[in-house]
Amino acid sequence: MMYRIKEIFKSIQGEGFFSGKEALFLRFTGCNLWSGRKKDKSKSICNFCDTDFLGTDGKNGGSYNLEKLISLIKKIWHYTYTSEKKFIVLTGGEPLLQVDDLLVNRLKKENFFVAIETNGTINTNLKFDWVTVSPKEDAEWNLKKGDELKVVYPQHKFDLKKIKNLDFKYFFLQPKDEEKNRTNILKTINYCKSHKPWFPSFQIHKPLGIS
Repeated sequence: MMYRIKEIFKSIQGEGFFSGKEALFLRFTGCNLWSGRKKDKSKSICNFCDTDFLGTDGKNGGSYNLEKLISLIKKIWHYTYTSEKKFIVLTGGEPLLQVDDLLVNRLKKENFFVAIETNGTINTNLKFDWVTVSPKEDAEWNLKKGDELKVVYPQHKFDLKKIKNLDFKYFFLQPKDEEKNRTNILKTINYCKSHKPWFPSFQIHKPLGIS
């Protein structure tokens, strides 16, 4: 299998449970909720998406077989084998359109802690170390269990009181990044103050100017 990759880079995790943790990001090309083209964005389910996942022209992007992809990942990390696991985030787009057990198992063999960020439309039995689901209100939601649930807020069709009973360890609300961002931040904070177990998640990498 050839994996189509938009970009691979080392940075810090900017949001959610692992905010501030050193991480390698493996961004897959393609999504099932938006084409990635600006002309289609306003009509897409995920019209607030802030990610470029179109094509393979990003940093270290390309089409790779398993061995070449693993080799490149290790090179970017400046890899030496130690007992401490390295943190890798499989993201997109929608990574479950491409990720398979061969890749997950190989990354684990190389001593990576394998996390995935998915929109929850695709169910999976793959054995990740950490699963973050970020559903969209007008999309089919099939993957309703994992480690971390991240809801971009506000999305008015979601019943957050019911959602909090799903099989997740942590529940995050992340302010929708749009023109009303300041208002959304305040709404998120105020909601989380009085509605446990919801906790606010902020994209700390953006004000810091970090990829």
